[in-house]
Amino acid sequence: MAVAAVACILLVLVVLPVARMDPYTRQTIDLTGSAGNGGRLFRLNCAGCHGLAAQGLVGPNLHGVDRRKSDRQLIEQVVSGRTPPMPRFQPDPQAMADLLAFLHTLP
Repeated sequence: MAVAAVACILLVLVVLPVARMDPYTRQTIDLTGSAGNGGRLFRLNCAGCHGLAAQGLVGPNLHGVDRRKSDRQLIEQVVSGRTPPMPRFQPDPQAMADLLAFLHTLP
């Protein structure tokens, strides 16, 4: 009985969110990113609003953002442009994986 309950909880917490992911997000999360490449991408596309050190300017401070948001939520934020003045930005999945790897390096 307890095993069935644990299986149901795992299904709800792990399997269903992954199944609902769009193909872009799923592909991005399956890749291994390069923090170095992600840092270059960040400096070219994000630093104007978030600061060269991701300390926040027009956009928020991104230090510790990976502790506040999941990778799926970070991808959604970047590609949706849902929070003005953030523009929509959808790099190819490898570049997005690189950007995530960079965000994970921020203290």
